[in-house]
Amino acid sequence: MTVREITDAILKKTGVTIPEGKTCDRLITGSLNAEVTKIITTFQVTIEVLREAIRRQANLIITHEPTLFLEWKSEDPFTENNPVYREQKRLIDENQINIWRFHDHMHAEQKDGIYRGLEKELGWESYVLPDIPGSPTEHFGACYEIPPMSLQELADFFKDKLAMEKIRAVGDPEMKVTRVSILVGGGSQGLGDPWKPLKIMEERNLDVIVCGEIHELLSTPFLRNMQALGYQQAMLVLGHERSEEAGMKHLGSWLASILPDIPVEFVDSGEPFCYL
Repeated sequence: MTVREITDAILKKTGVTIPEGKTCDRLITGSLNAEVTKIITTFQVTIEVLREAIRRQANLIITHEPTLFLEWKSEDPFTENNPVYREQKRLIDENQINIWRFHDHMHAEQKDGIYRGLEKELGWESYVLPDIPGSPTEHFGACYEIPPMSLQELADFFKDKLAMEKIRAVGDPEMKVTRVSILVGGGSQGLGDPWKPLKIMEERNLDVIVCGEIHELLSTPFLRNMQALGYQQAMLVLGHERSEEAGMKHLGSWLASILPDIPVEFVDSGEPFCYL
């Protein structure tokens, strides 16, 4: 199959139609006519991911997030004269790597593809709470009712499942939690409404919101003020990459029905932060 045949089949399976000029889902580098031998799925194409794709002899990478420089290439001399750009471009060109971004359609599926993979990784498929139809927070994030545990135990659970060294938290580590919302990636900034994460916490009577990225000057002090006034609600911050990577890890099983003869492998782009 060619890159075009594969990407067309993926978009068709999502059941979503987004006009070409309104989506970032497109071929970033390579040729739509290239014959595909092996596919790598990943959250983001870093140099390490590129090297691993080359080692595995894959020639199509499906990435969720932008490929540095290539998506925002401009006439600014910083771009083309930058050694990072040159090395990234060299690795791609010399090894004939095709890179296709799968973001908007994946999130817009009837079941958001990133959440589908994350829930599978966590084993939370049976804990999902339905949306409240007509609510201002309908289709925003996902809510779960999990077996009761402490905030510390929940943080330890995420560290184990998502291979994290540390997790930032706001709240009492000993407080009991059972109603949880996960807001992956940049969605935890509210998608245009910075108060939306706190609105969903109030509306769904949540004990904790688990976030990707956050507005540190809004949600963090608000929750600290709540705790100072005696409310028992909390927040865990996973970071953008850790909150979304599992969606790309489990994309291969979703692709199996439309790509039965092409191997699909996952490369973890990795926790971007170290803790000193």
